[in-house]
Amino acid sequence: MGTSRKDVKTIELPRRFALRFVSGKYQGGEFPLSDGEQVEVGRSSDLDMVLVEEMVSRKHAVFRLAGGVLTVEDLGSTNGTFVNGERIEKATLREGDRVLIGTSILRVIAAEALASPGKRSPLENATQKALKPRPNELPSTAEPPRMSGSLEEIPLPDLMQLFSTSKKSGVLVLRATSGTGKMYLDQGRIKHAEIDTSPHLPALRAAYRLLTFTRGQFALDPPESRTFPEELDLGATEVLMEGIRLIDELNSISDRLPAMDAPIGLPRAMPTKLRDLAPEDLDWIEVALRGRTFGGALDHGPGSDVDTARAIVGLINRGLLAAG
Repeated sequence: MGTSRKDVKTIELPRRFALRFVSGKYQGGEFPLSDGEQVEVGRSSDLDMVLVEEMVSRKHAVFRLAGGVLTVEDLGSTNGTFVNGERIEKATLREGDRVLIGTSILRVIAAEALASPGKRSPLENATQKALKPRPNELPSTAEPPRMSGSLEEIPLPDLMQLFSTSKKSGVLVLRATSGTGKMYLDQGRIKHAEIDTSPHLPALRAAYRLLTFTRGQFALDPPESRTFPEELDLGATEVLMEGIRLIDELNSISDRLPAMDAPIGLPRAMPTKLRDLAPEDLDWIEVALRGRTFGGALDHGPGSDVDTARAIVGLINRGLLAAG
């Protein structure tokens, strides 16, 4: 007698997770968690996960996985434990959540079920050992760990919110194929921004432009003693709201825009004499000629990238500018 499909019971195993280090001195390491396991994290050498750095308390936090539910609890640490940019006392974690402890950012990822429940594989044992260096194994001249990682793993908006909530100070350096950008932070507030390939760009517009850096590497360097001709004092939220709005508007007309490196100049045959043009048209033509390329024109424009792009495209459509 056969067994019908409805007679077959499916047994759901509790979900398993792992913690992947996506930033900090342990970047690339993974720490698998078994159901029913409790993992204490801190600087003390007798804990389950030892993170040897000054910003981590001796007993900093504890992860618990029970019945497929993963939680993290701060143990009264000095510098706090943050989940997705928010300082927490205790929180339930889901796949994709990011936990900041010291300079390490750990991402919650799904893990395959263990072949032998309750036992770690040799790879897991090696990973655990790699994450538990004894303090006396580190050279006394070791540099303080930097918070660094990939922008694909942790996008800039997430970093900005995280650093704002945790009130970080330092220079956030972004290295992408389009150039190197810097955002200067003071207690989580944005004080200045710059991009090496666009030296004429005002600080606020540079901050907005940095949101287009979606691929590359980031690192939070120590603070620098610098004074800026136009110092900003902005929170992450206000920069993100306006910056993302501008990027969305620019994307909506992207099919009409020249390439960033496309030369911009006067056409061989002007449809009208320059002296007959409106002063506003002459101003935008000057911006284009100063910039030499479409990207250069965006840098020299007096308004936002969206305003400049629309003005330049309008002049091209009227035959007053030519894009090579």
